[in-house]
Amino acid sequence: MARQKAYQEHEVVEKAMYLFWKKGYENTSMQMLEKEMGINKFSIYSSFGNKHGLFLESLKCYKAKVHSTLEKFENGTSGIADIKQFFYDTVSSNFNDDKTKGCLVTNTYNEFSDHEDALIQEQMTAFMEHIKSIIIDKLRMDATKDEATILKQANYLLLAKHGLAAAARVNTNKEIEDYIEMIFTNL
Repeated sequence: MARQKAYQEHEVVEKAMYLFWKKGYENTSMQMLEKEMGINKFSIYSSFGNKHGLFLESLKCYKAKVHSTLEKFENGTSGIADIKQFFYDTVSSNFNDDKTKGCLVTNTYNEFSDHEDALIQEQMTAFMEHIKSIIIDKLRMDATKDEATILKQANYLLLAKHGLAAAARVNTNKEIEDYIEMIFTNL
């Protein structure tokens, strides 16, 4: 009979997620994961296969955490105002004391841009395309915009979202607010 795990898998994955979020994939060692998660390497390998498998589970955990923010964004009925609120919502948690700044997906996107990791690239692309599709839907609420303008503005806003996530790692709350306000004066 298989031994029962002495830990809750979702709890240790969440701990790993925060560590990857703070340190990045490459800068997170197995020893750091063991310490943070409170389990040994054997348990990590047994449950997740390896560090890469644990990282993929951490990305899923992150997506589940931001689901309510994305759902609020998707269900909004105020067009550009919804996009602006989404920008504020995605950085509001960056200004507390936990040091998990930025967006784990954007951080991962940047860290893995030179890697040929198909599984991670697939997850990053799907996540970003989902955000872009919501942005396009919100822009289409303005009947004065033609399709070419909508697509250009969607690209602009997606790039601004990447920039915002990177800036949130190092800039002050006031600087971030100014950045968001300037983004939306250009639409």
